[in-house]
Amino acid sequence: QDSTSDLIPAPPLSKVPLQQNFQDNQFHGKWYQVGRAGNAAPREDKDLLKMTAQTYELKEDKSYNVTAVRFRKKMCEYLTMTFVPGSQPGEFTLGNIKSYPGLTSYLVRVVSTNYNQHAMVFFKKVQQNREYFSISLLGRTKELASELKENFIRFSKSLGLPENHIVFPVPIDQCIDGSAWSHPQFEK
Repeated sequence: QDSTSDLIPAPPLSKVPLQQNFQDNQFHGKWYQVGRAGNAAPREDKDLLKMTAQTYELKEDKSYNVTAVRFRKKMCEYLTMTFVPGSQPGEFTLGNIKSYPGLTSYLVRVVSTNYNQHAMVFFKKVQQNREYFSISLLGRTKELASELKENFIRFSKSLGLPENHIVFPVPIDQCIDGSAWSHPQFEK
């Protein structure tokens, strides 16, 4: 199962749009991962089908501290990364990449967002000489309109991903609702 042949090749970046006039200060805050698609073989791990959340915290140097949280094995698991601005606004690379063994490149591109409801983000990494890519459909809430989900499915398929590589994680309450800070823009 671990041969390179089981990976769907990553699309050329020319097929991956970039959000025009990306506003980093509006993108920061908390996002739920409403949809996920990627070229790695879909796993049957039930924990992977539970919704995760990510908090993007904008720093003065225009990078983001990104904290992802998921509920796994009855515990909250946290992962913190730094996304450093890349060659154009809305594109990022992973800070401190040397601390991730086997990882040689990591690209993040905000495909589209309206900042206060939804976003689509493309990730591409090279690990152990294998190229992985994924797309996340993010929401400020756990539910998004079906047309956004259909758009996400269409976009994922346009990058060569079959239906069985596209999942919509189940909304949960554990772990992902806790927030160390809130964003005034999203307080009702």
